[in-house]
Amino acid sequence: MLEQYDLGNLMVLDIETVPQYSSYDDMPDNLQELWAHKSQYQRKDETPKEFYERAGIWAEFGKIVCISVGIFLNGKRAGLRIKSFAGHQEKELLEDFSKMLSSQPLSIILCAHNGKEFDLPYICRRMLLNSVPFPPHLQIHGKKPWEIPHLDTMELWKFGDYKNYTSLSLLTAIFNIPTSKDDIDGSQVGHVYWVENDLPRICTYCQKDVIATAQLIRRYRGEALIEEECITIV
Repeated sequence: MLEQYDLGNLMVLDIETVPQYSSYDDMPDNLQELWAHKSQYQRKDETPKEFYERAGIWAEFGKIVCISVGIFLNGKRAGLRIKSFAGHQEKELLEDFSKMLSSQPLSIILCAHNGKEFDLPYICRRMLLNSVPFPPHLQIHGKKPWEIPHLDTMELWKFGDYKNYTSLSLLTAIFNIPTSKDDIDGSQVGHVYWVENDLPRICTYCQKDVIATAQLIRRYRGEALIEEECITIV
């Protein structure tokens, strides 16, 4: 599986998102009303205020605080090179990411777990809201599905089964890949950002997800995992 791809042409990515405001009470009144409407079908017994800690999963109410990318390295031993774009100013973060991606060959294929449903659309929406130009790799409007240079490890695992959602945590477990969930999980990122003010911890978590996704690709190809000493973070 995936033997037709040159790993050197794949760029693995992951994003971490948080609510735009530190609390529900800090939101403008009009956004509070829109949040209540937007989240009405996802909330159970929670009030809009109680549910606000999950606002980061919607691009309209959240923001990106970290994008980590990984490039496979070819050589005698397989390797992985990882770089993160992180900060409190989302526009600057997205501009830096856009410039980096624009400098890459058009043959580069973006790969993420559930990336087609979450990471890539989220990046595009936040770029649009921040007036950041799209790099060529994200300009997909009007293209046919097979013309879009994106690869999704969750979609690959579905094998055409559209009812199947499988988390990265589950796949890393069954493929015996060292897990990225040994510190925090996605539901805690907003708290770590707004309450603990620990952006480096979020970056580390994001980088571990990139590593896990890259290792999953290796498993899909029937190849050995990349050894820890061959993974470089810059």
